[in-house]
Amino acid sequence: MREILYKDALVEAMREEMERDEKVFVMGEDIAIYGGAYGATKGLYEQFGEERVRDTAISESAIVGAAIGAAITGMRPIAEIMYIDFITQAMDQLVNQAAKMRYMFGGKTTVPMVLRTEGGAGRCIAAHHSQSLEAWIMHAPGLYLVMPSTPYDAKGLLKASIRDDNPVVFIEHKMLYAMKGEVPETDYIIPLGVADIKKDGSDVTIVAYSRQLHVAMEAAAELEKDNISAEVIDPRTLKPLDLDTILTSVKKTSKLVIVSEGYKTGNVASEIAMLVMEHGFDLLDAPVKRVCAVDVPVPMSPVLEDAAIPNKQNVINAVKEVCQ
Repeated sequence: MREILYKDALVEAMREEMERDEKVFVMGEDIAIYGGAYGATKGLYEQFGEERVRDTAISESAIVGAAIGAAITGMRPIAEIMYIDFITQAMDQLVNQAAKMRYMFGGKTTVPMVLRTEGGAGRCIAAHHSQSLEAWIMHAPGLYLVMPSTPYDAKGLLKASIRDDNPVVFIEHKMLYAMKGEVPETDYIIPLGVADIKKDGSDVTIVAYSRQLHVAMEAAAELEKDNISAEVIDPRTLKPLDLDTILTSVKKTSKLVIVSEGYKTGNVASEIAMLVMEHGFDLLDAPVKRVCAVDVPVPMSPVLEDAAIPNKQNVINAVKEVCQ
């Protein structure tokens, strides 16, 4: 199977869906002529023109508001917020409008929009361009939340998100855009709400997503040297969450470590841990461990940034604690 970049997998997904359905269009800051801050819309403007690939003003509230309006009148917009840190400027539109319209109108309207954005640390661009705020999105009823970790998942999940009739927040990690991976040339989708077991194991379950999935995989490889077999699960979508796959794994391993790049307080890992406690407490032989970012604004210093976010050794230490 061919290997392509994560960002090119995203472009392919959008191109194929725009060719399949003329109601699909793309909008956002610098996504047209420039091709996106990270090249994730490159070439679409040349193929589809300014009617369907629209540069917008630097106004996140306007971008999301316009996308909602387009969605409820029959279009399928893919709107981009350049950094998830700036989603704060559009929380009213996203959380009070997009998320609730289907409910408020008694199911008489749908909001088939995708809000693409990117988050996470790794480039030393400080506290306003490096956060992982997915827990905020997970908290709001009515929003779907997707965070792919590989080019294969990115393409299949984005295509599924574009076809869905609910508002989907699709978060990419800035450090994954240049990652290569196998992606079929044939048309395929990955259903929302289906986790993937990236590595089989028997001693401990590690749940990790987005960039931290790769950190967890590196940790699992190191743990094998100490005869600790880790099963690594990528939820792929945090909402809906495939809790059954996680519980099935915990039933086998009896131990759970959850890895997330978000701040530790109010983290996605906390919700997953509580769900496992509520639905599978008797399956556990040790307390659930969370490996998360430190509760500080993401530093600009490379050394401090590395210290603030989870790394391979953090995961190894957590696993060894629950396996004692």
